[in-house]
Amino acid sequence: VQLQASGGGLVQTGGSLRVSCAASGRTFSSYVIHWLRQAPGKEREFVAAIRWSGGSTYYADSVKGRFTISRDNAKNTVYLQMNSLKPEDTAIYYCAMSPYPRKIVDQGAYDYWGQGTLVTVSS
Repeated sequence: VQLQASGGGLVQTGGSLRVSCAASGRTFSSYVIHWLRQAPGKEREFVAAIRWSGGSTYYADSVKGRFTISRDNAKNTVYLQMNSLKPEDTAIYYCAMSPYPRKIVDQGAYDYWGQGTLVTVSS
């Protein structure tokens, strides 16, 4: 199984960006896809998650109302639409998969982990 994150870039404060996580290698209907992020010099943190089957979503308080996670099952791709971006959203964004929704940030807690995409929000 491979997770390929993409779509990061540079955006101004208040702007929007959409990052994607494409999964390949097997079927994923029983899994939950997570987005986590790690800013320079800071601890990794949970951002959002979505179930492949059913589409239940979960968000960190810091992004509720600004970020939206969604999935395209036909493309095996999960998206994170980020609006009203702030400089504190600057981080490497990782996608990861586990059988259950979780807010654990340790990479070992996830069955699959992608390489990350950098999002930079300028002030």
